[in-house]
Amino acid sequence: MKSISSIKDQLRGNAVAIISLIVAVTALGYNTWRNESSEYNRNQRLVSIQVLLMLGELQQLTMDRHYGKNIDGDALLRAGWSKVLTIRDLAQLMDGSVPTSAMKLWEVWGTDRTHLGTDAEAKSRIIAALEEVRQDTRDVLGGLD
Repeated sequence: MKSISSIKDQLRGNAVAIISLIVAVTALGYNTWRNESSEYNRNQRLVSIQVLLMLGELQQLTMDRHYGKNIDGDALLRAGWSKVLTIRDLAQLMDGSVPTSAMKLWEVWGTDRTHLGTDAEAKSRIIAALEEVRQDTRDVLGGLD
């Protein structure tokens, strides 16, 4: 019996220290979780902004190629491939349906890029695929804390 009362006395005597330890461990756990969550959101934002910038540049290249505002169309197509591949790769780091829509953009660009300037439907399909990636990216951004 003496050992049980001794334990109770020790708990009572060290209650502040025990409570402080529990609070410290809980705070550390929360802080770690919050840091991870913040880093994740920061990464999603950064990648999303990069994707949106690349989409804008690709749309400009598409319009230039289709409406003939640049003499060297082959250079535009090569630059377009660079943008599409970067968008596809960055999209793999994102949540939601962005990776799927980026893959669709890659496929549409691969099929329709050479028809820009001669086929309005090709331009429309590329722009529609661009808009799908853009909207999916906005949805990801809107869902972040």
